[in-house]
Amino acid sequence: MLIRRTKGWEIPESKATSESHFLNRRAMVRAMGLGAASLALPGQLMAQDKAADPSAGLYPAKRNDKYGVPTPMTAEKLATTYNNFYEFGTDKSIWRDAQKLEVRPWTIKVGGMVEKPFEIGIDDLLAKVQLEERVYRFRCVETWSMIVPWSGFPVRSLVELCKPLGSAKFMVMKTLSRPSVMREQRDLLYPWPYTEGLAMDEAMNDLAFIATGLYGKPLPKQNGAPLRLMAPWKYGFKNVKSIVSVEFTDKKPKTFWEGLQSSEYGFWANVNPEVAHPRWSQATEKPLGGDQRIPTLLYNGYAEFVAGLYANRKAEKLFM
Repeated sequence: MLIRRTKGWEIPESKATSESHFLNRRAMVRAMGLGAASLALPGQLMAQDKAADPSAGLYPAKRNDKYGVPTPMTAEKLATTYNNFYEFGTDKSIWRDAQKLEVRPWTIKVGGMVEKPFEIGIDDLLAKVQLEERVYRFRCVETWSMIVPWSGFPVRSLVELCKPLGSAKFMVMKTLSRPSVMREQRDLLYPWPYTEGLAMDEAMNDLAFIATGLYGKPLPKQNGAPLRLMAPWKYGFKNVKSIVSVEFTDKKPKTFWEGLQSSEYGFWANVNPEVAHPRWSQATEKPLGGDQRIPTLLYNGYAEFVAGLYANRKAEKLFM
């Protein structure tokens, strides 16, 4: 993820330093803003994706406004061309490379502490859940943010389908491993595959969501197709993309960024404007498409839904 060595929020994005440079695993990537890559996704490519995706007829899903409808909505072109997906590269314009990913067939493997391990295809999974649309805030630890309409279903529905044992304490999700397409996975200095997790009470919280669509269409590949986690009260790196494995365990997992730099990226990663990243403030954020910084909200504005999850965990590093 992008590492910013800033002493004031007036520093332009073009001077940002890459996460990989900080970790001494990459050369400096070229400094860039949205640039030409953010102009538009080719209409022909989008039409081809829609035609090839058998789930396309499921969208748009019915809107669920229970968790609010924050505004202003981020432009679709920005949200789909300014992306972190480190399996494809370390800059923000990876959407072109991500088109190489084949999302059919796609199988999710369920295991660990469950009644019975099994595998399920993405379209069989979609047939077992009720899709809905939710407009969520998204806050990256890099301090950029967006507001977008995700389609999908509650994580709770997936948990219930998996039937974990009562002794399971954590839900662990992993990204596809396919170095032939996801070229950054060839770098063995990183702990691939990308691994993330939630405590069981977080996974069962109504706000936790599995996204399968965006802007009333199937989820674009660069945004984590065909399914990704969306826990909007946490920093974006928690939201694992292109999930192929769901496991249940009684031990807290070592997650991807925590494994690389635990002093900066913890397991809980809840948004708190008063808790700075070790090298920059989190007090404000910059919405995509704008030049102004705005105040960051505790739990990204979702405290009423999730703050109670952490009442008995105050001794832990909850916010970074």
